[in-house]
Amino acid sequence: MSTLRALARAQAVASGRAQPVATVRHLHLSERPLVVVPLALAGEANAPLAAIVGAAPDEARLLVVPQPRNRDQRFAFAAELAAIVLPYLDEFRDLTEAVPVDRGRDVRHRYADAPQLLVPNPAGITFLRLFGRSTRFRRTDGDYPVHQSVPMLGRWLTFFAERAEQPGSSALLALTEALTLHWATGQSTVEDLHLPAVLGWLDPPAGLTGAEAAARAEDPAHCPPAGPATDPDFDNRRLAPAIEAYTRAGDDPVARAAAYDELVGLLRDQLAPTWELMWRGVGLLRTLPAGARVAGRWAGDRDAFTAHAEHVDAGGGPQPRRDGAVAAALRLQRLERASTAWAVQRAYDDPLVMAEHRLAGEAFVGEVTLADPARVDDSGKRPVLRPRIQVVTTEPVPMPVGARLFSPQRPAQKATVVFVTPGADGKTEVVLELSGGMGRGLTAPPGSVPEVGERICLTSLSDVFLPGGAFPAPEETPWTHGGPPGTAAAPQDPAPAEDWS
Repeated sequence: MSTLRALARAQAVASGRAQPVATVRHLHLSERPLVVVPLALAGEANAPLAAIVGAAPDEARLLVVPQPRNRDQRFAFAAELAAIVLPYLDEFRDLTEAVPVDRGRDVRHRYADAPQLLVPNPAGITFLRLFGRSTRFRRTDGDYPVHQSVPMLGRWLTFFAERAEQPGSSALLALTEALTLHWATGQSTVEDLHLPAVLGWLDPPAGLTGAEAAARAEDPAHCPPAGPATDPDFDNRRLAPAIEAYTRAGDDPVARAAAYDELVGLLRDQLAPTWELMWRGVGLLRTLPAGARVAGRWAGDRDAFTAHAEHVDAGGGPQPRRDGAVAAALRLQRLERASTAWAVQRAYDDPLVMAEHRLAGEAFVGEVTLADPARVDDSGKRPVLRPRIQVVTTEPVPMPVGARLFSPQRPAQKATVVFVTPGADGKTEVVLELSGGMGRGLTAPPGSVPEVGERICLTSLSDVFLPGGAFPAPEETPWTHGGPPGTAAAPQDPAPAEDWS
């Protein structure tokens, strides 16, 4: 935890309300995000119990599995969920846009927008990832077939779960993480996983402090958990008898319908408060303007959505259970590069985030006191424009001579440290030589060189493109890393379609 975030948490405790730690929204928010609030049966591995799904506050659809231990009912639930999710995905496949590539000599096409899924917390992402894994390999024919939409749903859920691993991606978001990225509450990071408590700090009811509202929200009798886990007392006293009543009803249509209606009402009461909290949280995020680099990251999500849709349309297979050696190395490198870019872009977009790097000695802010925008370096084969500026700052400057710095105001420009002169009055003079971002001529365009009196931020954080590493082709994987990937068939489902209760 950074020093500023720790201070913000302390201020939240003192003021009784969450404190902002961002001035802009660092995530994309769709006009119609698909909200999914799942519940799972306790004691069973990823057994769906219920879910409430919809793309607007008044479009909630409740899906219920009356006997979660029954395999047929689980996959019937998956088919119902697919009937909602897959048409939602198709809404974004009507309009495409041309994107110039190869420096404008060619174009490629991608979808103009992409779907976005929202769940209450990181456990909801885990539920979707495991549910996608359990459904994407199912067969639609042969023994124990499932509806044809079920494996397609699994492949798309796996796609969204993999995008959720990508730092800066907005394709699948946990609302607790999205909110605490922009506000600091007065509770621990573990408590921040509880959506009602987080919103208690952000938007407490009249007459209550954030701590009081959070404590009240943690009472399951007042506000049920946001899933997928349920309250143990609810499980033992209410849910288990309701499921047992449905099972005992057997083939009696009247008793079975009555037991089903009771179970549906019970689960609706558990999910409805979280559904309302989800849209309250979305409303709070919409109050923040989007950061300047959010659109670029969302373009990456649209590229990924387009690529996966084309893979599916071309008859490509489902994602493997495990990556091969080369695929795993590529994934790791991609995630590392995305993590670095995510940290840098947030700092460039947001002065509050940059302040954390200033405290860490990775950036400083100062005033330009001298500027020579017409300076030309003629020591090489041809003269090049190399302006110099002097920046005076009261902050520490740990960067050595020769270090390359960057400014969020002019990210394409590099500033090389020429001199660092500490002053007796606590001020430090830094002389910088500029390159890039000024065209190809020997005259700097207006505004491309900082002017005297301008306050600028300089940092060692770089937003430049990071080239990828060189990896062998998958078929050339060395034997030390498992050899070439095999062509194993998709796993079969050996379990019979029976009631496990």
